[in-house]
Amino acid sequence: CCYNAQDSNNPLSESQTWYQEMSKLRAKFEALQRTQRHLLGEDLGPLSVKELQQLEKQLECALSQARQRKTQLMMEQVEELRRKERHLGEMNRQLKHKLEAEGSSNYRSLQQAAAWPAPGSAVVEHDGATFHVPQQQPTHSAAMDCEPTLQIGFPHHQFAPSEAANNIPRSSAPGGESSFMLGWVL
Repeated sequence: CCYNAQDSNNPLSESQTWYQEMSKLRAKFEALQRTQRHLLGEDLGPLSVKELQQLEKQLECALSQARQRKTQLMMEQVEELRRKERHLGEMNRQLKHKLEAEGSSNYRSLQQAAAWPAPGSAVVEHDGATFHVPQQQPTHSAAMDCEPTLQIGFPHHQFAPSEAANNIPRSSAPGGESSFMLGWVL
């Protein structure tokens, strides 16, 4: 390979180019820092009215863009929520139809089971309603016999009439009238 005179000057010229590039970037960096301080409201004293108006326009433009972007994001979220709402509504309708279909078939099977008592069950009539109650088999384990039972409603105690009268609290009103009601309060 041959070297010419221009190649020998290349390292010097290249270092000068890099130095100039670095100076330009440093000046640009300082200008950007100054602009950032101005946008943040710092060092506004030396600015002229024209520069302040230009800064105000920049801020208004940036604020407008931020509002537009925020509005766009909110509209996208609203649309996504509407899609989810429609999807959930459709799923709800499908489940409702499925439940109605299963409910009618379960109702029919309950009617058929009520018409034919199971073997080993007793028929009990109460207030015009017929119930099929399975008879307990003596083969049940002791654990099944000691399961707790739940009584719902007002506990009905058997009091003798004189005992019941003694258990009713009396008011301090003249005449000794009772403000206590047995059973359900109407």
